Amino acid sequence: MLAMIANGNGAIVNMASAQGRVGSINGVGYTATKHVVVGKGVRVNAVVPGNIDTPRLTGLDEEMSAGLVALHPIGRLGKAEEVASLVLFLLADRASFTAC
Repeated sequence: MLAMIANGNGAIVNMASAQGRVGSINGVGYTATKHVVVGKGVRVNAVVPGNIDTPRLTGLDEEMSAGLVALHPIGRLGKAEEVASLVLFLLADRASFTAC
């Protein structure tokens, strides 16, 4: 993974096996790790928001604040409520077709 980070790109493919569904006496650890990949009903998503308007950013001077805003095409910082709404959606059953 460090090589992918250094290159600025990469891809990860999780590999599973039949033991992810049916365990064996001597393979408990192996079965558990494979089940994480193929376990029934589990979705995996990542939320990577831009800069969010939080108390942590209130102490910035005007120039730094404007610089952060300029990084976002929408022309403003994000709101914590917007991120929370997305997370709630991803946790809901109606997002069952969404995984990235």
